[in-house]
Amino acid sequence: MSTAQKPETRQFSDEELQDLVASTDSGGRDPKNRGVALLIATVAFLWSGFQIWIADPQFSLAQHIPYVRVIGSDMTRPMHLTFALFLAFLAYPAFKSSPRSYIPIYDWVLALVAAGSAFYVFWFSREISGSARQGRLTQVQTADVPILNNFEGLIGPTIFPQVIVGTIGLLLLLEASRRALGPALTIVGSIFLAYSYFGQGWLIPDLIAHEGRSFNGIINTQWLSTEGVFGIPLGVSTAFVFLFVLFGALLDKAGAGNYFIKLAFAGLGHLRGGPAKAAVVGSGATGLISGSSIANVVTTGTFTIPLMKRVGFSAEKAGAVEVSSSVNGQIMPPVMGAAAFLMVEFVGISYLEVIKHAFIPAVISYIALVYIVHLEALKNGIPALGKGASLLTMLWKTVLGFVVAGAGFYGAIAAVDLLREVAPGISNIVTLLALLGIYLGCLFVASQRPDLELDDPKAKEIKLPVMREVFPTGLHYLLPIIVLIWFLMVERQSPAKSAYFAVMTMLFIILTQRPLKSLLRGQGDVLVQFRLGISDLIDGMIAGARNMIGIAVATGAAGIIVATVTRTPIGTELAGLVEMLALGNLFLMLVLVGLFSLILGLGLPTTANYIVVSSLMATVVVSLGAQEGLIVPLIAAHLFVFYFGLMADVTPPVGLASFAASAVSGGDPIKTGFQAFFYSLRTLALPFLFIYNPTLILYGVDLGTTAGVLQAVFIFVIATFAMLLFAAATQGYFLARSRLHESAALLLVAFTLFVPNFWLDRVQPEFDRISGLEFEQVLEQAEAGDQLRLEVTGPDFNTGQPRSVTLLLDVDATPAEQRAGQTGLFLMPESDRMVLDEPMFGSPFQRALGDFDFYGSEQVELTAVLRPADRMPEQLFYIPALLLLLGVILMQRRRQTQPAF
Repeated sequence: MSTAQKPETRQFSDEELQDLVASTDSGGRDPKNRGVALLIATVAFLWSGFQIWIADPQFSLAQHIPYVRVIGSDMTRPMHLTFALFLAFLAYPAFKSSPRSYIPIYDWVLALVAAGSAFYVFWFSREISGSARQGRLTQVQTADVPILNNFEGLIGPTIFPQVIVGTIGLLLLLEASRRALGPALTIVGSIFLAYSYFGQGWLIPDLIAHEGRSFNGIINTQWLSTEGVFGIPLGVSTAFVFLFVLFGALLDKAGAGNYFIKLAFAGLGHLRGGPAKAAVVGSGATGLISGSSIANVVTTGTFTIPLMKRVGFSAEKAGAVEVSSSVNGQIMPPVMGAAAFLMVEFVGISYLEVIKHAFIPAVISYIALVYIVHLEALKNGIPALGKGASLLTMLWKTVLGFVVAGAGFYGAIAAVDLLREVAPGISNIVTLLALLGIYLGCLFVASQRPDLELDDPKAKEIKLPVMREVFPTGLHYLLPIIVLIWFLMVERQSPAKSAYFAVMTMLFIILTQRPLKSLLRGQGDVLVQFRLGISDLIDGMIAGARNMIGIAVATGAAGIIVATVTRTPIGTELAGLVEMLALGNLFLMLVLVGLFSLILGLGLPTTANYIVVSSLMATVVVSLGAQEGLIVPLIAAHLFVFYFGLMADVTPPVGLASFAASAVSGGDPIKTGFQAFFYSLRTLALPFLFIYNPTLILYGVDLGTTAGVLQAVFIFVIATFAMLLFAAATQGYFLARSRLHESAALLLVAFTLFVPNFWLDRVQPEFDRISGLEFEQVLEQAEAGDQLRLEVTGPDFNTGQPRSVTLLLDVDATPAEQRAGQTGLFLMPESDRMVLDEPMFGSPFQRALGDFDFYGSEQVELTAVLRPADRMPEQLFYIPALLLLLGVILMQRRRQTQPAF
C-alpha cells in the first residue's frame, strides 16, 4: 500500500467549509441583527414563491384575484433580477475586509438602487415597450424640472430618464457580478461595453472595428430591450433554472443528500478503493441536488475525502477524485447545469432532446471515472474498506436494478395509457391517488427503520452502511425525481412545467414526511414534527433562492456580451480571425475554441463561460465543418463548448472546486487541480469524439423505434468499452503497469472503437461524387429518407474570396418531379457547370447560402452532389482493434500480479 504522505496544508473546519460554500454560492454575509437576517430570509422566500407562482398557478388563479394578472417574460425577467440584485448587495460583501456580521449603509443604498433599476423595467414594462423598444426614448426638458433647471448648462437641455435608470442598473449589475462571481465577468462585460461604444481605436484591431454606437443606443439595447440584460440568458434563468435549483435545495433539506451518499457507500464501499468509487457515484447523485460543483465537493467531500485518505489515497488524489466527480454532476441528466437550459434556447430544441444527446457521454464519463479510481487502487495496492467485494458482481447488480426499474417505468406508462383510454374523465385523479398511495407505502417502509444519521468520517472505527438497511429508508426521495422524468419524457412537458410539478411534489413530501413517519411509528410528537417539516420547507425555499443569486446575476451580466455580439461585427469577424488562425482546419479550430474556453474558465463560472464562447464560436465550428464537408450538428458544437466550460472549476491555478477539495483534504490546491485535470482528460476527449462521430450523442438515432433503441444500446456498450480503454491508457495501468507502447496501443483501440469511420474513410470514399449538372436527376432517383450533400462554391459576400460549403439535403416523400423546386434553389445549368442564383426567400437553404455573393463577376456554382456510397460496414475495423487489444492483454497477463476487477 502506498501511504507515503507529503506535508499537508491546514484542513478547514466544518464551519470554515460551510463559509467557503456560502461565500461562493449563496453569499458569505451572516448578519447578527435578527431583523436584518429575517428580512433577507423573507425576501429570499418571496423570490421562491414568486417563481413558483409564475411557473403555473398564475395562469389559473390570477383571473380570480383582484388586481392580479398574468405576466409575461417582459415582466418576469426584470422581477427575477430585482430579487437577485437586492439580495446580492445584502448577501455578498464588497471586499474580503468588508464586514460580514452586519450590512453597511452603502450596501443598503446600493441594494435599493440596483433593485429599483430592475424594478423600473418591471413596473413600466408597457411604457418601455411602446417607447424605448420602438427606438423612442422618453425625453424630459431640463427647464421643466424645478430641481434640474439650474443645471441646464451642465447636463444639457434634454435628459432621458430611461437612460439614467439603465446606466445605473448596468453599473450596479456589473458590481453585483464582481461580488458574487469575482472580477472576470465584470471585466469582460465592461470591455464589451467599451468596444460597443468606441468601436475603433488603437486597442481595437481593424478586423473588428466599427463606427461605434451611441450611448443612448447602448443603454436602450442593454437595459431597456430584450436583447441585452433581459435577454435569453436571464429568461432561461427565470423560466427554467430557478425551479431546478429550488428542487435540488428542497431535496437536500429533506435529507436526500445523505441518503444518496449512504447508498453509494453501501453499494461500493466494500470494493477495492471503495470510498473513491462511492465518492464518484455519490457526487453524481448529489449532482441532482446541487448545481454547484463547489457545494457538491464540500457536501460529499467532507465524508468521502477523509475515508479515501484513510485507505491510502494521497490528499491531492482524494481531492482530485471528488473534484472530477462533482464537476461532472453538471452534465448528468435529468438535472443538468444551467448551461444545458440555455442550449434549449440557443439551439432551438427541446430539453428532452438535450438530455438525449447528453446522456451517453455523461454516463460513460462517470463509468470511466469509477474505473480510473479502481485502477488507482490497483496501481497503489489500496485495499477495500472492510470485507472486499467484486466490482463485476456490483456492476451486474446495478444493470439488473436498472432493467427492473426500466421495466417498472414502462409498466407504469402502459397502465396510465390504459387508464386514460378506459376512464379518461377520472384518470388524473386515479393517477394522483396511486402516487399518494405509493408515497405512503414508501413512508411506511421507511418508518420501520431508524432515520439515517450523518456519519463521522474521522471516527476510529468505520462501519459501512448495508444496502438492505439503507435503501428502504429513502425510497420516497425518488418519487419527485420520477415525477420530473415522467413529465419530461412521457408527458413531453416543458422543463419549467416539469420542474414545477417536481417542486410541488417535493414541497408536499418535505412538509409531510416527518409527521407521517411519527404517526406510523406510533410516536406522540406529530405536531412537533409537522412544525419541523414547515421549518425544513422554509429553509429549502430560502436556500434555493440564495443559491440562485450568482446564477441570476451571471446570466444578466452575460446578456451584455450576447447583445454586443449581436449588434456589432465582433461575432462574425472574431470568428473569421479564429478560422484564419486555424488555417481553415476544423481540428485546429476545435483546439483553439477549447483553449479559449479553458482560459475564460480561469475567471468565469461555467454558465457565463458557455454563453460567451457559444455566442462567438458555436456557429463557426458548424460552418467550418461544412466547408470541410463534415456536417457538424449545432447541438454537438454547443456540447463541445459546454464540456470545456465545465473545466472552469477544475483548471489551475484558480479552479474553485479544486480549492474547496484541498480545503477538505488539507492537500495542495494547485496539485489537486492538476491531478483533477488529469483525471478529467476523458471529459476533454469526448467533445472531439462526438464532433467527428455524432452518433455518440445519439444524433440521427430515432429512439421511438425498436431499431433506434437497439442502435442506442449498441453505441452505449461500445462507447463504454472504448472509454474504459482510454482511461486505462491515460492511467498507465490495465492488467499490470503499462509500458509506453501498450498505452499507445490501448489509445489506438479506443480511438478505433469510438470513430471507426475514420479508418473506413481512408479505405473507401464515403460518397459517390456526381457533377452538379446531374443534381435534378439524382434527387428524383433518391429514395425517401436518403440524405444528399450539395457542395457549393463561390465568392464570399464580404471578402470576395472563394469559399465553399456543404449543405445537407434530406429527401422526403415529396413526388420526385417536385423535389428540386421545393429546395428553393434557382438552378441555371450551363454546358459544363450548374450555376446557382440567390435562393428563394424563406427556402431551406436561404440562410446557409447567405454569405455568398450572387451579384459579382464570379458566379456561385453547385459543383458536386455527394450521394452515400455503398461500402463495407465500419464495424469491420473493430476486428483488428480487438486483435490488438488481445495482444496487449496477452503481454500484460505475464506481468499481472492481482485480479483486474
